[in-house]
Amino acid sequence: MVSERALRGYLLEEVLAWLLRSSGYEVLTAQDDGERPPWKTLEVRNHGLVVRGRGAWHQADTLGQFRYVPPFSLPVRLFVEAKFTRTRVRLSTVRNGHGVVHDVNENVMTTVTRHSGPRRPRTRYRYSYAIFSTSGFSQDAQEFALAHQISLVDLSMPDFARLRTLVRTAAKDVHTAMQALPAASRPTVHGLRTHLRGPLLDLWGQPAVTDPSVTAPLDVLAESLRSRSTLGLILAFPAAPFVLGLASDDLYGFVSYARRHPTHSVRLRRLRQPGPHPVWEIRSQDDPAAYALTFGLPEQVEAWILDQETSTSARTRWVKESMLSAMTLYWMDSDHAHTFQLRYAAAEIIEQRADDPAPWHLSDLSEPPIG
Repeated sequence: MVSERALRGYLLEEVLAWLLRSSGYEVLTAQDDGERPPWKTLEVRNHGLVVRGRGAWHQADTLGQFRYVPPFSLPVRLFVEAKFTRTRVRLSTVRNGHGVVHDVNENVMTTVTRHSGPRRPRTRYRYSYAIFSTSGFSQDAQEFALAHQISLVDLSMPDFARLRTLVRTAAKDVHTAMQALPAASRPTVHGLRTHLRGPLLDLWGQPAVTDPSVTAPLDVLAESLRSRSTLGLILAFPAAPFVLGLASDDLYGFVSYARRHPTHSVRLRRLRQPGPHPVWEIRSQDDPAAYALTFGLPEQVEAWILDQETSTSARTRWVKESMLSAMTLYWMDSDHAHTFQLRYAAAEIIEQRADDPAPWHLSDLSEPPIG
């Protein structure tokens, strides 16, 4: 029987798949692969979806594809792995993610042919990997992830507290209900995922879970999420080998502002709050009260920016020209994709340490800062 800790992670992955839909990612199923053997890359096996690599088939519980293709690139598919634990994610987890995504990207078959017919190009994809953690990441895990372009997203911020509580409660109730059932009647993890994807992702499969004691907590989780229309997570793509998970209690407030100002300058500040990783806040430079987005920044990246023994101008220039000079965000509105760009103004980049003053006066804001 699955442990409660593992169940928290599995349910969190499904919740993240629901949240990431606004960034243009759609969860894939085996039905999304229209090829026939031996050219199929997606299949369903005993434990759920698997994806074909060069050397093996790999479990892909939550695999999504970005709806729009970046220029001069391949369609992007993203593995989502979530860890809901009390300890930081360690190197072994990140190393496993790298092994999976490397093997899958190496599965190159440029053409396919059927019987004696003509050969035709085979659709290729660029696979990426993101690991979400409620307790942060160890230092060696961060270093390995940055070196191999594995995205690490911190969910320990206060913005995700309600989300963590909903998932924790659902996992506890489901686990308790399963313990009371005979072993032969307990649903599989794949069955639990399938049930939750119905109301969350509108992916209705064959009923795999029927006991009301198990389905009720899952239905409550889905309804709680859908009723919290302002709860949000949106991916930001800086010019760096990772993505940022931006959070807000009122994501639609940001979207409303960004639709009026698709490209605008922003300012960052480091928040003083406890947590596994430093937390940064983004606000509009012209209207700081319009919205607030927060994200966790891996210490290894932040340390380079704040502590490298070079001049202030050199550090400012590096940030401006590379990692955080611009963040691109995609927002899906039905079938229409909005593209927003948050730009850094070099003069607004403020070096901060834990005891530095705030980069702007809070009295300038018409409402208290979020976070």
